[in-house]
Amino acid sequence: MTQRTQDSHPGSRAESEDFELLNKYWAAANYLTVAQIYLQENPLLREPLQAQHIKPRLLGHWGTSPGLSLIYAHLNRLIRRTSAEVLLVTGPGHGGPAVVANTYLEGSYSEVYPAVGRDLAGLRRLVRQFSTPGGIASHVGPATPGSIHEGGELGYSLMHATGAAMDNPGLIVACVVGDGEAETGPLEGSWKAPSFLNPLSDGAVLPILHLNGYKISGPTVLGRRSNLEVASLLEAHGWEPVIVDGDDPGLVHPALASAMDSAYAAIRAIQSHARQEGVTGPARWPAIILRTPKGWTGPATVDGVPVEGTFRSHQVPLAGVREKPEHLAQLETWMRSYRPEELFDADGRLVAELSALAPDFDLRMGALPASRGVGGTDLVVPPIEKYAVETLPRGQKMYQSTKPLGEMLRDIYIDTAEDPKFRLFCPDETNSNRLGAVFEATDRCLLEPDASVAAPPGGDHVSANGRVIEVLSEHLCQGWLEGYVLTGRYGLFASYEAFAMVSASMTVQHAKWLQHSRDLEWRQPVPSLNILLTSTCWRNDHNGFSHQGPGLIDTVLSLSGTVIRVYLPPDANTLLVTAEHMLKSKNYVNLAVIDKQDHPQYLTLDEARKHAAVGASVWDWAGNEVSLGSSKDVAKPDIILACAGDVPTQETLAAAWLLRRHVPDLTVRVVNVMDAMVLPPPDTHPHGLSSEKFEEIFTGDVDVVMAWHGYARALHQLLHGRPLPERFHVRGYNEQGTTTTPFDMVVLNKVSRYHLVMESLRRSRGHFAGAEELLEHCRNQLDAHAAHIREHFEDLPEIRDWVWTEPDS
Repeated sequence: MTQRTQDSHPGSRAESEDFELLNKYWAAANYLTVAQIYLQENPLLREPLQAQHIKPRLLGHWGTSPGLSLIYAHLNRLIRRTSAEVLLVTGPGHGGPAVVANTYLEGSYSEVYPAVGRDLAGLRRLVRQFSTPGGIASHVGPATPGSIHEGGELGYSLMHATGAAMDNPGLIVACVVGDGEAETGPLEGSWKAPSFLNPLSDGAVLPILHLNGYKISGPTVLGRRSNLEVASLLEAHGWEPVIVDGDDPGLVHPALASAMDSAYAAIRAIQSHARQEGVTGPARWPAIILRTPKGWTGPATVDGVPVEGTFRSHQVPLAGVREKPEHLAQLETWMRSYRPEELFDADGRLVAELSALAPDFDLRMGALPASRGVGGTDLVVPPIEKYAVETLPRGQKMYQSTKPLGEMLRDIYIDTAEDPKFRLFCPDETNSNRLGAVFEATDRCLLEPDASVAAPPGGDHVSANGRVIEVLSEHLCQGWLEGYVLTGRYGLFASYEAFAMVSASMTVQHAKWLQHSRDLEWRQPVPSLNILLTSTCWRNDHNGFSHQGPGLIDTVLSLSGTVIRVYLPPDANTLLVTAEHMLKSKNYVNLAVIDKQDHPQYLTLDEARKHAAVGASVWDWAGNEVSLGSSKDVAKPDIILACAGDVPTQETLAAAWLLRRHVPDLTVRVVNVMDAMVLPPPDTHPHGLSSEKFEEIFTGDVDVVMAWHGYARALHQLLHGRPLPERFHVRGYNEQGTTTTPFDMVVLNKVSRYHLVMESLRRSRGHFAGAEELLEHCRNQLDAHAAHIREHFEDLPEIRDWVWTEPDS
């Protein structure tokens, strides 16, 4: 169904309604938007506008703001009429002054920022703080009440809205999608939401696609398409769009009101049917296509050039108001066209008849509890002892380290069945990542087409009520999880390591959001964004070079230490301890990296807990300090072998085994690091080891040969500020890969046990019997390896079948 502005439903309440007050409310929001962009004094033009009233530096975005304020005013109307809980996600987040203006008008802004009161002094603070030092940013961000989405990086609005609606049955998430944003890949993928939103147990998403025709300096694709074409696009994705198109407020107000009334009625009808009769297929959720001029109600022309309705209105339409008297005069005419004297009383307060148009209390969109991270009770993680694996004899039992985690997640699903607050998001890789135990408790979520569309045979664990989300898009998986946790629920995003880089910039944006949110007392701590990377660069040998890349570690390590954590558990029990911590934590981006294939298991659960509590520790059983009659407390080893990550740990232990067996007089210390953030100094990251503890583990001057999961540069970055960081000789992934054997991957990147041994002998202090023979053995083994894999297509038996044993036995 399509509806143009002149075609409002005959006899509808909206058609007979008087929209004069709503239009004035919209005018008040537009006025405050312009005032924030331009003014530093004289906020209500109680005196003639002068150049000194204008900010010296003009920043902000006008073009999208009138549309945002129009939508906000109409959502207020809908909330007042229905008492619906509506969360607003603003895709055009650069329209920050509009959202700030509306939260100020409804009173929620002054409640969280009492200094910005609802009077003349408060208005002065409001306009002075916008885009100025010590003030607020120009975008909708963490500091904006009601927001869970900044929009600083386009493309994520609809996925955040969808994640917020999942397992939130009473919530309606209105999502404004700009037509510039609609050109991005993530947003294009987001239209798939109807296939994953269950009207029985989820809330609803109401997309409002705002077409104003232009981006910063060029036209938009959808802005140049016909209404029918745009509606057909949304219909093909399962939406039922209604079109509101016009530039006359007298027609647009009743048409938009009617569209929102119809959308609300459709949402409630869909939910009522599902909750009474069950779910029979994907719902055709309503959507609104709103086409209005860019920069509506702003200057029609500036210096004889068209502005309203063009790209020139995108940011600051009148840029020379301090230098050009004609621009200053035009700005004053523009601002007075909203008649501020009729909107605000003598004390600078919004007049009572307009103030009454805002919803009451927690129903105001700037005060909605969900927008502040209030999402219910905390997640209870089941005791992890029941999932622990047997590790003795140490290093000899092989296990898929992520499999016990899948069993733990299964039980979390079972425990939260009556109070859903946890979801796993994964791009079609749940079984591949060895997390398939979750399907013993729930299914993959997919609302199947109706009976008229034949479903292909062979679907496994698929249902509308499933709460595992698999969609082949890292953007959607992470974005849906972000919306889910920002509204107070818990989850995990599991992905192949190399492909997590697809959504790396989302990780950056989320960390920035959390970093600023931590400084806002009125925002509740939200469950952490938990990312699990498997199918790592070292064991993605069957897929080839394109699947081998540990770059997300570098990305995360570059972010603020107040909000990021990077874990490299070496085995199943340390992963369980890590996951337990991650799922209970709040206000962090937690990154855990571990392979899904069979690996040796080293630590008991009790040992894993102690190891995780410190983040790095000496594995006495792997070195020979004690057997040589020395102690790390009274003597220094000749060389330290350190490792971080499961494959680097295996190669490091094999290197220690070779050194102890062939050069028995060489004193070797083995250190495992599972929390990467213990390596920088404590003034760089809160997990950083104290200087005393760091020296206890790594000494103050002994050379360290370190096998590291990621790029060596990342580890060198962490060690900056530690004493003699040049003594750390880091071997890591070096952009060498192909489809080859597992051991050949570490050989190609010079992280193999033989390379570690040769590096250790070069760096150790003194000369030791057997060293030259071992060097020759290592070179011979590397030659033998190269020949063997090309002949037999698998690793040498002595490498493939090696397990840890006491080298002296």
